[in-house]
Amino acid sequence: MILDLQFRIKSNPRYIEYLRDHSYWYKFLNRNPNSFGAFEDEVKSFYKLRTSDKIGRMLSNIEMIQNIVSSLK
Repeated sequence: MILDLQFRIKSNPRYIEYLRDHSYWYKFLNRNPNSFGAFEDEVKSFYKLRTSDKIGRMLSNIEMIQNIVSSLK
């Protein structure tokens, strides 16, 4: 694995944790370092770090607060 890619992985603890659970990515990243973008996308999808996931969580929190406020009335 190229050195730059190793630094990028080690700089993010989620990448390290994901690689430990899904070790097949070591093979993919060793053979094709350009697939790091796909790796990042899969990590974001797995940990629900995409923008759409964040918006969904925010909307569910707002809905929960509205339900609490309406039940207090």
